[in-house]
Amino acid sequence: MAHYSLLNENNVVVDVITGLDEDVLIEGLDPETWYGQFHNLKCKRTSYNTAANIHRLGGIPFRKNYGYIGMIYDEDLDAFIHPKIHESWILDEETGVWNPPIPRPTEGWWIWDEDTLSWIEQTI
Repeated sequence: MAHYSLLNENNVVVDVITGLDEDVLIEGLDPETWYGQFHNLKCKRTSYNTAANIHRLGGIPFRKNYGYIGMIYDEDLDAFIHPKIHESWILDEETGVWNPPIPRPTEGWWIWDEDTLSWIEQTI
């Protein structure tokens, strides 16, 4: 069993389906091609066990992140990327994860302030 992300014309994941393993042919076609034609959308296999380019079960990571609804497929990186939430954040092309320009402090509760490009500590 494998998972497949269905993409709209902007390469945004609009659905995720469970299907046949990638090495099984369907009517002579690989699953990405067959599911894509069936749904009339671009289709890319995704790995449920991959996040930040790490396979949680120790296997080989695939396409850097699991491609769930709302993710963006980057053709150049062959990776699923979260939408960018802050303009100043930088994409780590190795992990497919957006990182702040300043690392988050490790102690306490912090939120990013895009206006000041800094972390603001939250108190309860």
